[in-house]
Amino acid sequence: MPDAAGVELLLTDWSTDAEALIAVRRAVFVREQGIPEKDEWDAADRGATHVLVRLNRDPVGTGRLEATGKIGRLAVLGTARRLGIGSLMLRHLVELARGRGLDAVHLNAQIAALDFYGAHGFVAEGSEFDEAGIRHRRMRLAFSAEQCPGPTPDGSTHRALDR
Repeated sequence: MPDAAGVELLLTDWSTDAEALIAVRRAVFVREQGIPEKDEWDAADRGATHVLVRLNRDPVGTGRLEATGKIGRLAVLGTARRLGIGSLMLRHLVELARGRGLDAVHLNAQIAALDFYGAHGFVAEGSEFDEAGIRHRRMRLAFSAEQCPGPTPDGSTHRALDR
């Protein structure tokens, strides 16, 4: 539901809201950051769960959660930054993963965004690497044992995401 400021976060999928998801990602990643179109769209889009944020009904933010626990393609239009939309989406994706029984989430953070993700509890792992011409670093957020459900009936420590 929209709040008083007109912000609405929707849980969606590619087949339902591809047009809005593409519009935000194209504006941020392709136009603003110069990532080639061929590198922006991938097979994970169709299987991922997406969040879409609308501000006064206009799409301004998006992100996705893959079945593996990978969060990606978190983007907010320049005109909507510094309003807490990125944090809202990230928290929602983390809670979605936790609710689905994953024991951690991970992402490939642009170096310029390390502090943003670090403020949300993510920890950098490994060395920097290039992805689509931009320096990145893998980051991970592990859920504590008391935050995660116990073993599933098959004995695993987490459930696979709904597909």
